[in-house]
Amino acid sequence: MSIASGPRGRHLTRRLVQLYAGLVLYGVSSAMLVRSGLGLEPWNVLHEGLSEVTGLSMGVVLTIVGALVLLLWVPLRQRPGLGTVSNVLVIGAAMDGTLSLLPEAHGPATRVALLVLGITLNGVATGLYIAARFGPGPRDGLMTGLHRLTGRSIRLIRTLIEITVVATGFLLGGSVGVGTVLYALSIGPLAQFFLRLFAVPEPAAVGAEVAAESPEGAILRR
Repeated sequence: MSIASGPRGRHLTRRLVQLYAGLVLYGVSSAMLVRSGLGLEPWNVLHEGLSEVTGLSMGVVLTIVGALVLLLWVPLRQRPGLGTVSNVLVIGAAMDGTLSLLPEAHGPATRVALLVLGITLNGVATGLYIAARFGPGPRDGLMTGLHRLTGRSIRLIRTLIEITVVATGFLLGGSVGVGTVLYALSIGPLAQFFLRLFAVPEPAAVGAEVAAESPEGAILRR
């Protein structure tokens, strides 16, 4: 039996499908939050603010910011993977594509429905692409790199980063609202649930090491 047809091959195929389905879905869910008009997730508050200032689309800004954050990995000695590079390239394109097709929401019921569905799908997307184990996104890698460098907790580092990007984005004109608060409160439990739901089996010999040292393991322990 070849590797391609055996368990490892099937797991690789599943991981690749999870990675790109998760990244596309992340962009789609982020666009839904934009169209809800009730507030964005922290990083997209920054992306929207920069979009307002530069005139670039949110997806293009997201891609540029992702690439710049990736440069910060160099002094932090973080190593990108396929998922890291794909994160930079895919999410912004999926977001802009969805925004071009999804009309503005009118009426409170439609806006709330878009918000709730967008946050839920964002949790699904996070579980899909992180559980694929092709490397963290640029922003997650920044978080874990600073955690390793400073010795501070993942919770503290994540909180400080997100407060910084929300405050900066808000000052630039990004949308902060009830959706931002709801996202902050719910994305952790949602991501943790879907990470476990979409976990791909891995060899027992390396499983414990990956769980202990990877960003995925750090997120599961948050």
